[in-house]
Amino acid sequence: MSEVKNILFIMADQLRADYLSCYGHPHLKTPNIDALAARGVRFTRAYVQAPVCGPSRMSFYTGRYVSSHGSTYNGVPLRIGEMTIGDHLRPLGMRVALVGKTHMTEDRKGMQRLGVTRDTIEGVFAAECGFEPYERDDGLWPDEVNPRDLAYNRYLREQGYNVDNPWHEFANAGRGADGKILSGWLMRNARLPAAVKEEHSETAYMTDRAMDFIAEAGDTPWCLHLSYIKPHWPYIAPAPYHDMYGPGDVLPANRTEAERENAHPVVAAFMEHEESQNFARDNVREAVIPAYMGLIRQLDDHLGRLFAFLDERGLTENTMIVFTSDHGDYLGDHWLGEKELFHEESVRIPLIVCDPDSRADGTRGSVNGRLVEAIDLAPTFIEAMGGEVPEHILEGRSLLGLTRGERREWRNAAVSECDYAFRRARQELDRTPGNARAWMLRTERWKYVEYDGFRPQLFDLENDPREHNDLGDDPDYQPIREEMHERLFDWMRSRRMRVTISDEEVEQRTDTHKKRGFLFGVW
Repeated sequence: MSEVKNILFIMADQLRADYLSCYGHPHLKTPNIDALAARGVRFTRAYVQAPVCGPSRMSFYTGRYVSSHGSTYNGVPLRIGEMTIGDHLRPLGMRVALVGKTHMTEDRKGMQRLGVTRDTIEGVFAAECGFEPYERDDGLWPDEVNPRDLAYNRYLREQGYNVDNPWHEFANAGRGADGKILSGWLMRNARLPAAVKEEHSETAYMTDRAMDFIAEAGDTPWCLHLSYIKPHWPYIAPAPYHDMYGPGDVLPANRTEAERENAHPVVAAFMEHEESQNFARDNVREAVIPAYMGLIRQLDDHLGRLFAFLDERGLTENTMIVFTSDHGDYLGDHWLGEKELFHEESVRIPLIVCDPDSRADGTRGSVNGRLVEAIDLAPTFIEAMGGEVPEHILEGRSLLGLTRGERREWRNAAVSECDYAFRRARQELDRTPGNARAWMLRTERWKYVEYDGFRPQLFDLENDPREHNDLGDDPDYQPIREEMHERLFDWMRSRRMRVTISDEEVEQRTDTHKKRGFLFGVW
C-alpha cells in the first residue's frame, strides 16, 4: 500500500528551470525549493507538451499530448469528453481542488449540446478542468474584462484598496513621484515596487487560500493544485522584492549574431514580435529580469511558509509534493521574448517530486536526467493513490518507478508541439490557421523540430547545448534529420486515440464473433 494520502501539486507560471538555485542560478537563491529537492527527486530534463500556458496545462491535467486532447492554444476549449486528474482521482476517494490558475476554457458548445450546465456539480467540473474551484484566478485582469467580482479584488477592497480593479491599480502597478498609476503591463515600470503591500500580493494571497483549503479538508484525502500566477508578466514585484536584485545579477543573454542573421523563417518571424524586439535591448533585460527574479524569490519565501504549515499539522509525512512550471520565458535569449518555441529556455521546466513513501527513501536528494514529460504527472498521481492507470487513455508514464528506484522501461525521446495560428508570425509567413504547426522531438543528443511548410531545425545538444548552431539545412546531417523525422512519425502513430475501451477489453473481445452468434464467412 502506498503511504501517500494527499497530493500538493504546485505550479508556477512562466518559471524557467535555470532560475532556481538548485538548478544552478548563480545569484537567485531559492532555499525552500532547494530543500524540497533535497527531500525528493529533481528532474533535469523535464519538458512541457506545448510551451504556452493553455495547451501545456491541458496536457498536465489530462495526461495526454496536445494533438490528442485538441486544446492547441490559449482560449481553445478542452473538449468536454476529455478526462482530467480530477476525474481519475475522485473515484479513489480524494477531494480534488484548485487554488489559482488553470487557463482552462470551457467547451460551452459541447456543454450546451449535452445539456450540461454550471448549476450542477458535473457542470462545474466540466467547466473547471475537473477541479473543484476553491479559488479560480487566472491572474490577468485588465480593466476591459470588468473583474470587479473577482474574489482577489474583493479581498483587496476589504484591505482598503478601494477601487474597482485593485488587481491592476495596486497589485500590478506602481506609483510615480506624483502618485500617478504606472501600470505593470508596461515593462518600463518593472523597477518600481507594486503599490500593494507584500502580504496582500497575489502570491501571498494564493498561499493563504491554499492553507485555508488544507485546514478545511481535515482528514479527507485531498489533491490540491496550487497554481501560482507569478512570475508571469506583468513583471512587477512588491517591496522588498522589487529591488532585491539589480542589473549586476542579470546573466548575459544566450544569443549570437549568427542566430539572428541566419534564423529559421518561423523563428525569424517571432523575432519581429514586439516582445522579442524589446527583449533584444539590454536596458529592457536589466529592468525586467531583476523583477522576474524578485517574484521568484517571493514565491520561494511563501512556499517556505506553506511547507512549515504542513509540518505543523503533521501532513508532510503523507503528502506527495510536486513543484513545476507550465513553461519557461525567453527573456531575450535567442533574440526572443515570451515562450512558444522550442529552445530549452522555453520548453524545459523545473520538476521536483517529493514522494513521502518509504520506498522513495533511497532516491531522496537525487538528480534524475531521464527525459520526462508534463503528461507523466497524471499517471504518477493515480498510481500514488493506489489506482489503476488507464493506459489506453493516458499517454504519460508514472514517475513512481523513478522516485522509488524501480527498474521500469522508459522513453528515449520527449515531444512538444506548437500552434502559432493566433500569432502575427503566422500572417507574416503567409500561413493559414490550419497549417501553422510545429513539433519538437528531443532525444538524448538531438533536438529536431518539424515545421508545417518549412525546413526543419536540428541541434546537436551534446556539442551545442546552448543551441546556437541550427543544422536543419546542413547536408552532412541529412541522415540524422531523416532518422528523427521517422521517429517523430513513430510517435504520431502511437498516440492514444481509442480511449473509450481498454486494451484488456479488446483482448477479451478478439475473435469471439462465433461465440456471439456472428457466423460470417462460414461454408
